[in-house]
Amino acid sequence: MDVKRIAAFSNNNAGGNPAGVMLADTLPDAATMQRIAAEVGYSETAFAAKQDGSDAWRVRYFSPESEVPFCGHATIALGAVLAQEHGAATYQLKLNEADISVEGSITEHGFTAALQSPPTHSAPLDDATINQLLGLFGYTRDQLDQRIPPALIHGGANHMVLALKSREDLAAMNYDLDKGRTLMRELDLITVMLVWVEGDRKFHSRNAFASGGVMEDPATGAATAAFAGYLRDLNWGHGGRIEITQGEDMGSKSAIVAEFSDTPSSSIKVSGAARTITT
Repeated sequence: MDVKRIAAFSNNNAGGNPAGVMLADTLPDAATMQRIAAEVGYSETAFAAKQDGSDAWRVRYFSPESEVPFCGHATIALGAVLAQEHGAATYQLKLNEADISVEGSITEHGFTAALQSPPTHSAPLDDATINQLLGLFGYTRDQLDQRIPPALIHGGANHMVLALKSREDLAAMNYDLDKGRTLMRELDLITVMLVWVEGDRKFHSRNAFASGGVMEDPATGAATAAFAGYLRDLNWGHGGRIEITQGEDMGSKSAIVAEFSDTPSSSIKVSGAARTITT
């Protein structure tokens, strides 16, 4: 089975988050997809097959340890592969829990892609959950930026966000992987997003992904969609567009753009560049 390897949300043809992409006539069974994802070893691998009698593609995403309902960077990678194999176009995707789309384009240096996320929603966290997250990462409440209160954020998958006052605290992110895996699975989370505000429309983030057996994601499109939706819920002055730099502290700088309206819960457009990984 041919698995393409693509770095999504790359920055100046470097960095980005590696994803596997496998196009098939029919999707393998879940156990086979789980095994392939573990062998590929990236945070996620996307599996896609054209649906009979439809223009849509059936898509499932697997981390090395579990299936996830939606993965932004693997969708961007899938858009790049679909553009390469079937031409630049907008492709309809049927996920386990939502129908979305991805637009793939070919550029001089690789590919670009833009996905339309599932609907978004957010909710505040109770004190006990906040304390659990702070305890995991070793932060205190004094280090939190209360302009963006801790919250459950959703844009196709569940994430939680903690905003930090300083870039130095973001750079110092550290936690025990096994404890993080246990906590994130107890809370039904894909990632915990740590974020620092550079400006109203510019943010830096790190995403702990212990639930999938990965310490950190260098670029997380699903969390970006959820975070953009949360900013909208907060009436943040986003101006319809935000930029997120992620992966810089792990040596894989990534650039993510989110564009969205003020309509509550509406889809977020998440876009970025992609490049083929040569092995």
